[in-house]
Amino acid sequence: MSMQNVELKVRVADFAEVQRALGGQEPDAVLWQRDTYFAGTQAGWRLKLREMAEAGAELIAYARPDVAGTRTSAYTRVPVPDPDALRVSLRSALGVRGVVEKTRTLFLFEHTRIHADRVNGLGAFVELETVLGPELDAFAGRAELDRIAKRLGLHALAPVPGSYIDLLKGAEG
Repeated sequence: MSMQNVELKVRVADFAEVQRALGGQEPDAVLWQRDTYFAGTQAGWRLKLREMAEAGAELIAYARPDVAGTRTSAYTRVPVPDPDALRVSLRSALGVRGVVEKTRTLFLFEHTRIHADRVNGLGAFVELETVLGPELDAFAGRAELDRIAKRLGLHALAPVPGSYIDLLKGAEG
């Protein structure tokens, strides 16, 4: 099933301000993640195999405009019981664009996932993802995301366009 969310990503020096703004809320999870991005996808779409040491693996296809600021993303997620075999198959068929490894500290707040990410080779980021659905349309989702961004002090930071793989490839080139 296709899902949608409203997203915002910013680069941060550290997570101390965000943690203070959350009022001492404990993380819902701390996850090590490896995302293998595959080449050969349709224009505007990305395909990645996400492996999580603590929570298995999933294949994620998503489309999101590469613009700075708040943006809407469409995505599908499929559980993957054998990530090694799938990685080999997709690498053979599509090629690999690159791999991103990160430690993600996840906070859940209302309809929003707050990701405090330490990305290998890139640094620290905070990403907000407000999940849209029957309870929350795009207008209300954007309002929730904006309210949380202000609460966390993210509205004063420059938004980051693109995905981590785009940033990593740009840093390599």
